[in-house]
Amino acid sequence: MNNTNKTTAIEVVEEIMNRDNFSRWLGIKVLQAGEGYSKIQMEIRDEMLNGLGIVHGGIPFSLADSAFAFACNSRNNLSVAWDTSITFTKPSKLWDVLTAEAKELHNGKSTGLYIVTITNQRNEQVALFKGTCFRTAKPLI
Repeated sequence: MNNTNKTTAIEVVEEIMNRDNFSRWLGIKVLQAGEGYSKIQMEIRDEMLNGLGIVHGGIPFSLADSAFAFACNSRNNLSVAWDTSITFTKPSKLWDVLTAEAKELHNGKSTGLYIVTITNQRNEQVALFKGTCFRTAKPLI
């Protein structure tokens, strides 16, 4: 079911953010949203660091997971994560500003494949996330 004519990607992302306390706790700001695409940003705070003084791996993973969710639900077809993975390429530190850009590689009837690149404020890649979603054929809104 394609609800593109009724609901825009921006409306879907706004609805997800309204319901998503965790993304709001992360301090996520939506920069762009479109069909199969999203770009979001957040700043690393003190409570996001691990015992080594670098960002806890769950933080960039969560940022990427939110970008992935926004992109794969952008057509108002309720989609959930089926498989995800992340590779960390550079550590993030206190006050770094991370940007996650999700791009759709495959938009199938029941699945979708996305790649999310996470960069810091110096445009250095800090992680690469890959996600496959399962589409439920139910509208999100």
